[in-house]
Amino acid sequence: MSQIPSSEITVFTARRIRTMTPSAPVASAVAVRDGRILEAGTLDTLRPWLDAHPHRIDDRFRDHVLTPGFIDPHLHPTLGALLLPCPFITAMEWRLPDRTCAAVRGRDDYLARLAEIDAGMEGTEPLVTWGYHRIWHGEIGREALNAISGTRPIVLWQRSFHEVVANDAAIDWMGLDRADLARYAQVDLAAGRFFETGLALAMKGMGPFLHAPQRFIGGLEQVKRAIHLGGHTTIGELAYPLADDAAEWGAVQAVFGGADVPFRMQFVPRGAGRGTWSSAAPEQELERVNAFAARSTDKLIFGNGVKLFADGGFFAELMQMQDPGFIDGHHGEWMMAPESIEALARVFWNAGKRIHIHCTGDLGVELALDILEKLQWERPRFDHRFTIEHFGVSTPEQARRIKTLGALVSANVYYVHELGEAYWRASIGHERASQMARLGSLAREGVPFALHSDFTMAPALPLNSAWVAVNRIGESGAVIGEGERISLDAAMRAITIDAAYVLGMENEVGSIRAGKKADFTVLEQDPWEVDPTALRDIPIWGTVFEGRPFPLAG
Repeated sequence: MSQIPSSEITVFTARRIRTMTPSAPVASAVAVRDGRILEAGTLDTLRPWLDAHPHRIDDRFRDHVLTPGFIDPHLHPTLGALLLPCPFITAMEWRLPDRTCAAVRGRDDYLARLAEIDAGMEGTEPLVTWGYHRIWHGEIGREALNAISGTRPIVLWQRSFHEVVANDAAIDWMGLDRADLARYAQVDLAAGRFFETGLALAMKGMGPFLHAPQRFIGGLEQVKRAIHLGGHTTIGELAYPLADDAAEWGAVQAVFGGADVPFRMQFVPRGAGRGTWSSAAPEQELERVNAFAARSTDKLIFGNGVKLFADGGFFAELMQMQDPGFIDGHHGEWMMAPESIEALARVFWNAGKRIHIHCTGDLGVELALDILEKLQWERPRFDHRFTIEHFGVSTPEQARRIKTLGALVSANVYYVHELGEAYWRASIGHERASQMARLGSLAREGVPFALHSDFTMAPALPLNSAWVAVNRIGESGAVIGEGERISLDAAMRAITIDAAYVLGMENEVGSIRAGKKADFTVLEQDPWEVDPTALRDIPIWGTVFEGRPFPLAG
């Protein structure tokens, strides 16, 4: 038998390797060749490989802990690229790769900070900020922004990204016809609010500014740093393109496609273009989505997924709620008409697509499950991985129904930390606010779930998401919804192997075992040995991506 030449084997040794493989959960050495794992175990159990092939021992991680590379299955690099160049004025402190943004609360302090930024700018360059939230910052509309400047376009991007507030100069700058805006249900001209489908109008007007090459590429570079800082080796870009494929794709390739990028990205295209949801022709949308596959590379992957949208933004309080609704009596919004969602879902379902559906309120979840049940009746599918994205407010009965219908959940559990107490007091009451992102119910029902950041809706820090899921600590430090906490093991699975499952990539990534990509997150401490309340504080050394170490300091 002729021997096939192969590359040298590298054996990484570590204080401990957490494989996330239940049959062999702990190892101390892992052999890697050509970017893939040969075997995880000990130097003794790896001996047959080492006796048969050239190899080297790399012990740089002898004092560290390796886990599978962290996976965020729902993160928006292009959204981050639009927002990171903006001044952040938020109710929570944000630590970004290039700066730390102090928390700002209260209407007066918010407007004072906005005026301070305006005063520091020259000319009439637009001032686009991010982080405004009504509960934390009070009601701020067009007239309040006009008082700061009547000549500079000022745009407040609401904390959810689903809404902007603009002054008169900004509305003119966007090139919007005020008389025409009256026909749009999701535009409130008097307040200067553009939300959900109305946001598409505002984004079209802001497009040349937001996608200016230097600005957009600079934003993508910041996002690339943020992703690495979180210890990611795989991410999902859920809902590509954000706004403009022609303006975004070349920049995405340039920033994320190179050999120096220590992570891969799976793109899940929008099931319908932004702003065309109500009139989309499902068969044409399927053809558009399928055409993306020709772009795939080893780093930028268009898989079998597609993204649909049910109800509105969670931070914007535009989620659709079942009775008793919101305390103040306002109602949520649909991002797509329910009949449009069903028509699109049917075409994608029948084509064998993995459907991800944005659902933030319990009425949005109910609509998604009704559609799934109908599709299963019409054309049964096994292992369909129909995924509820975000999972803000739900009911215990819906958790059981998700299990019955074979669906998955990708949850933004960070809602609990930033919004749990705020929404208790000012939005939906204690019972439902304390049980948002009900992961404990999913675990009891045996529903597979992942944790995501929806960056910038939450920090791009998987250990931070795991910390919220395990502890459910609110912004005041109090525990919120103790019965919906999950185990450490479940939380770590939700940022590794179960996140890979949601993306349909579990055979390639998510655990440390023979044949998978050699992707590891390198930690200074073992998550299973620290106090659960210290989980988010574990320092990250860096990552190993396909066998190549990438320290954070490098």
